[in-house]
Amino acid sequence: MPEPANQPSPDRATWGWFASRPVLPFVLPLAVFMLLATFEPSAPDPDATPEAAAAAEADNWFGLTFSQYPYAYAVRLLLGFATLAWCWRPIISQFPFRVSPLSVVVGVVGVVLWVAICWVDLEGYLVRMLGEENPAVMLLGLGPRPAFNPFQELADQPAWFVWAFLVVRFIGLAVLVPIIEELMLRGWLMRNLETDGYHPEFWQVAFGKAGAMTIVIGTAFPMLYHPEKLASLVWFSLVTWLMLRTKNFWDCVVAHAVTNFLLGVWVVTMGDWRLW
Repeated sequence: MPEPANQPSPDRATWGWFASRPVLPFVLPLAVFMLLATFEPSAPDPDATPEAAAAAEADNWFGLTFSQYPYAYAVRLLLGFATLAWCWRPIISQFPFRVSPLSVVVGVVGVVLWVAICWVDLEGYLVRMLGEENPAVMLLGLGPRPAFNPFQELADQPAWFVWAFLVVRFIGLAVLVPIIEELMLRGWLMRNLETDGYHPEFWQVAFGKAGAMTIVIGTAFPMLYHPEKLASLVWFSLVTWLMLRTKNFWDCVVAHAVTNFLLGVWVVTMGDWRLW
């Protein structure tokens, strides 16, 4: 049986529809957001012929071109927030909002480490060595990010549209993603691992309680869906340290948000579009 949580134990009866489905509020928002990513158009291969590039670019569920990425992302963001809002009551009853200054410090240190490690580009070297079409590249999730440069791809659009997209992109990057990713990873997965297997009362496990195996799996799991493997290893280890120190869910979210926001600032000011 899980140990009592160090947060005020909520009455699950107030969770409404989720009372009998306690996993969903922690997992569903990220699942919806990641599922919708499969509908987004990908960047065309710069080395392909114009005909092949056009065919590959439109090879998605709705035949969207890369220049239509902002529309796909906006819909994805809207549905992601809608799902989070639906799940909000169990979340806020489980994690009352409070933040420590250390979370901001960790977020700043985190972005410095992330950018520095990405500049080494070990993953890029591995992709070039194996080839982009190698099954191992796909299996390990080493493919590139969308790397959407709005100033280039939306050059024929008015300036307000470009900046509106950047606002939307930053909201997703620094508000939605930190909440839904930390919910799934630390709110559900790592606490569930502390129950020695799936347990419907995982939510009673104290946030911040983590044994060695939980820490290893909780660090390795997000590496599966981040192409920057080494940066992910270091960054998620850092935030796990923060979790163990403060035992506060919102500290992890704020650290994540600060890192993502500053990473977005780096991308836009330095033109390092490969990082988003």
